[in-house]
Amino acid sequence: MPEVAGLYYEEHGSPDAPPLILSSGLGGSASYWAPNIPALAEHFRVIAYDHRGTGRSDRALPDVVTVDDFADDMLALMDGLGIGKAHIIGHAAGGVAGLALALKAPDRLDKLIVVNGWAKADPHFLRCFEARLALLRHAGVEAFLRAQPIFLYPANWISAHTAELDAELPHQLAGFSGAATMEKRIAALAAFDATGKLNGLAEKILVLVADDDMLVPSHAGEMLADELGGAWVEIMQWGGHACNVTRPDAFTGPVLAWLNDTYPEE
Repeated sequence: MPEVAGLYYEEHGSPDAPPLILSSGLGGSASYWAPNIPALAEHFRVIAYDHRGTGRSDRALPDVVTVDDFADDMLALMDGLGIGKAHIIGHAAGGVAGLALALKAPDRLDKLIVVNGWAKADPHFLRCFEARLALLRHAGVEAFLRAQPIFLYPANWISAHTAELDAELPHQLAGFSGAATMEKRIAALAAFDATGKLNGLAEKILVLVADDDMLVPSHAGEMLADELGGAWVEIMQWGGHACNVTRPDAFTGPVLAWLNDTYPEE
């Protein structure tokens, strides 16, 4: 099993292509990107990894976890693989980790795409996580995981994919990172606040939002773009929080255009 600095990773595409790191959201799993990897790997050396504390990576975490820790792990992954500079696509937690990396090591970042991310936790986002943590604490892991699709996917998509979601549940239960880890990761995301620090990074960053995101309101992404000093914003009208899963082709198009410098300027 490939591992660097306690982090499980997998590579796809040509080793000679420009490196592209995929950093997932709260769940932390490299497998989250499965619908997108084939198209991305046609153009890039794609590196997907399990966040520390999750999946096949080292499960040990400090008492307090921060988004800076997430960024440090990406830098450790790059160092271990001999990558001086990379593109990053980060979904939610992975996106704010990319922002933290851009602040602490801008020379290591080529381009960053922040998917359904934020500069500061939105009140609705915090309300959703209060509800999810209440389920985890008082109803248990299975209830927490069964409720998860409500926040990730549009209602019609959930109805159409109920059988697949039910089939995934036993695997999610078996691989669950633990309540303590989930609490620490959620606390890190809630505490992240980069307001007033991001101006000047706009030319490196595309902010991609789903207008129907149930978890992170799209206006949080628009506010992030403002904090960056006017970054480009790509709006998907439909797709939910996990829009790269529900609409992989619609997601991959603007992502590849941005990374390949063919993104339309109007």
